[in-house]
Amino acid sequence: MIHKLFTLPIRSIIKLGEKIQQEVDEELYSIPHLQQELIQLHTMFEMEQIDEESYLAREQELLDRYRIAKEREKQN
Repeated sequence: MIHKLFTLPIRSIIKLGEKIQQEVDEELYSIPHLQQELIQLHTMFEMEQIDEESYLAREQELLDRYRIAKEREKQN
């Protein structure tokens, strides 16, 4: 009984951390969100708000996340 009292706060913190991680993953790997970010990035580049080097680096990052999102989608 006493063991449960001491581990309850730890289990609650672990569950909270897992929930936060789940929500972050959903945001990072949301296909509609990634598509929107790619469109915004392209628009910024076309309007010359960012240089080509920054555009290419950010685009690669977004495309990598997009590939992961598609792989996760296939697994589910």
